[in-house]
Amino acid sequence: MNPQIANPNGFDLRWIAVIIATLALALVVYNIRNLLRQDAGDGRITELGTAVRQGATAFLKLEYRVMAVFVAVMAIVLGLLIPPQPWVALSYVIGTLVAAFAGFIGMSVAVRANVRTAVAAKSSWAKALRLAYSSGAATGLAGIAMGLLGLSLVSFITDDANVLLGFVFGATSVALFLRVGGGIYTKSADVGADLVGKVEMHIPEDDPRNPAVIADQVGDNVGDIAGMGSDLYESYIAAIVAAMVLGGTVYGMDGIVLPLLLGATGLVASIFGTLFVRSGEASDDYGEQVSLAHRTMNRGVLASSVFLVVVAFVVVLLYMGVGELNLFFAFLVGLLTGASIGPITEYYTSTHKPVLRIAELSQTGPAINIMEGMSVGMMSTVIPIVIIAAATVIAFQLADLLGIALASVGMIANMGMLLSMDFYGPIADNAAGIAEMADMGQVVRERCEALDAVGNTTAAVGKGFAISSAALATLAWLATYFRIAGIEVASITAVDVVAGLFVGGMMIFLFCALTQAGVSAGAFEIVSEVRRQFREIPGLLEGTTPPDYVACVAIATRRALRAMLLPGLLVIAIPLLTGILLGPTSVAGVLLGSLIVGLPMAIFMANSGGAWDNAKKHIEAGHFGGKNSPAHEAAVIGDTVGDPFKDTLGPALDILMKLVGMMAVLFAPLFAFALLAL
Repeated sequence: MNPQIANPNGFDLRWIAVIIATLALALVVYNIRNLLRQDAGDGRITELGTAVRQGATAFLKLEYRVMAVFVAVMAIVLGLLIPPQPWVALSYVIGTLVAAFAGFIGMSVAVRANVRTAVAAKSSWAKALRLAYSSGAATGLAGIAMGLLGLSLVSFITDDANVLLGFVFGATSVALFLRVGGGIYTKSADVGADLVGKVEMHIPEDDPRNPAVIADQVGDNVGDIAGMGSDLYESYIAAIVAAMVLGGTVYGMDGIVLPLLLGATGLVASIFGTLFVRSGEASDDYGEQVSLAHRTMNRGVLASSVFLVVVAFVVVLLYMGVGELNLFFAFLVGLLTGASIGPITEYYTSTHKPVLRIAELSQTGPAINIMEGMSVGMMSTVIPIVIIAAATVIAFQLADLLGIALASVGMIANMGMLLSMDFYGPIADNAAGIAEMADMGQVVRERCEALDAVGNTTAAVGKGFAISSAALATLAWLATYFRIAGIEVASITAVDVVAGLFVGGMMIFLFCALTQAGVSAGAFEIVSEVRRQFREIPGLLEGTTPPDYVACVAIATRRALRAMLLPGLLVIAIPLLTGILLGPTSVAGVLLGSLIVGLPMAIFMANSGGAWDNAKKHIEAGHFGGKNSPAHEAAVIGDTVGDPFKDTLGPALDILMKLVGMMAVLFAPLFAFALLAL
């Protein structure tokens, strides 16, 4: 159970990953302490911040209670069925605990950073930018560092593939609950708040008179922080473990250690990149602020990417030798793939021609707004899928199936930097909402809105990146499954493979239908509650009587927890039942079907939702009639349709694709005894 690494100096190189992860956590602690020293405001600001924090904490506690039951049952199943007992079950539990703690830390930082960012915007736009970004960096680096540390320590105990997979499966379980549950929560609240507040009552977004506004703020944290963080955290360790398993079959212990070293290199590169996200003060011109923030973020990404390429080349050269540089080039293929996805996603979701076209057509009403948004989302799938297909072919030519796994590591190696940008968005969004609700003045509100506009783009890029990295990670799991299950060819002329393809494709639509129904049901209840309060509470619309915020928070929490269970269980049950009934090659079909249908569907949903959102914001900036114009009302409806697309359904599909692959790899030994094998 205790692997020994042959090393001329007698030093176990996995300690490098442990040391780097520990130092990164120390930096996270420093950033958090610095955050807590900042001014958190007083009076109404403190009251609002406390309400958001309490709502987010209450939701997370309830979700963790539900998840604990699932984890306990799954641990028993793994302990009974998957060798070596009980190490797989123990590793699974450790993986869930690390992932759950990472989600808790991220949300805890975010709900404290929002009020401080709003207060900082009173004195300086640049200070607010630095505070929101450094808080996002603390959150992003914490999850990546904990994942790398936990995975490295597990590898010291054993190099058994099932034990490593158990750790990843634990992270995937948490990601499934937080991504689906958090996504249903945030969009139920957001859609409910917008439909009544903006469309019916014609009051501004984040208006304190809206009873759902606190639930909406809570949703930004549980969905876009805890949910997205757990998703990308899981992608990070899943890609590394897939490369470790395949690398071990080709290069022995050297192949197991190399992905850990590359992951550690990526963590250092992310920290290096955050040092470049610094900006001087901007004028109070909205466009200048947005442009400057974009340039600042892009500078950090470029710096971290260049650093990563150079150091990863040195690591592969020194550790594997000049004859194995093909491994570095496979890694580089993934890195370049990830770097290319960002600009493409930004083009289709930021204020470029596609989004401007949606905004322009909104003058004709919501129907054409929605049609154009769907067209943009569909068109946005073409280039990313061509790039991913090319990357798959090139990586395979470079290093066979291991090349695909290393490409997925290359794509997620810079995850800390990308998470920092992604988490910045919800913090800025919450700050803008608090500035509006606390009536902090027009200047503060506009500064926070400029930060939020950049956050919308970084969030859209993060979702596109998450989905694309999930595709490569799923391919890596598929390669791992073929190796472990002993499958050489899964022919599409075989009836069991064809059946699996149909089941895998159908599962995507079933999952989307169930999660969308959860959002619809939650939004319906919140709309009914908000209408009731406006109708029955005297003085609410006039602002003389406060709304009952707690009622909407309770509805969103209850609905999210109820709606997430069935889609989550089906994702686990369908590949297992297929394998038990039809055998291992049919499961390979399920993996392929879910990937082929799920990838374009996820990109389409995420990008169309982002495009609708920024088209609305472009109109709100004063174009085509500005706020409360017919074009704005049409854009609000389009954004309402797109909200669950970009924040619930699309991002959740990448969890589904990876989870199907992981379940196949873990339970592959059981499929050899299929009841109806063809």
